[in-house]
Amino acid sequence: MKFIRLIFIVITLAFVSGFTECYKPVTNSGLPKEIKTVAVPAFQFEAKGLRYRVESRFTEAVSKEIIRRGRGLKVQGTRDNADAVVEGTIRDFNFSGVLLDREGRARVYEVTITAAVTVRDLKANQILYDNQNFIFRDSFEFSSDPRSFFNEEDPAVERMSRAFAESVVSTIVNGLGVKEEKK
Repeated sequence: MKFIRLIFIVITLAFVSGFTECYKPVTNSGLPKEIKTVAVPAFQFEAKGLRYRVESRFTEAVSKEIIRRGRGLKVQGTRDNADAVVEGTIRDFNFSGVLLDREGRARVYEVTITAAVTVRDLKANQILYDNQNFIFRDSFEFSSDPRSFFNEEDPAVERMSRAFAESVVSTIVNGLGVKEEKK
């Protein structure tokens, strides 16, 4: 019995240790080494319906995420003296209820954001990353009390902007090396 238990533990450790390489945090930027300053001008908002300060929240979240993961990159709001620019346009911003409570009110919402994101090397005048149909989906739970819905929409948009920024920056960092130059 002890032998079988020992074999089971060894097999389990082999599997677990073998999968530790599956997820590696990004340790350096996929941007060219000569890029030291990245401009993140205000995202444009083309989506239908009016959402309070969505474009500024998403711009700020992307800037903070680049600072957090950019390993010393300087981030600024204007293109002046920047080495690269991240331009974004939020084309669609949609909430839809996906889980109802006992009274038939939506409790969990799926949020779908469609954006255009372009990263351009300003010194080489070259596009490093371009996705005109960047789709981000996430779900968020709201209180069952309908009176607090509007009180929770603001924090929910904050959470969405942070999650969106993580997705955008991760895609940019991991996707930059994929594009090959045509000769």
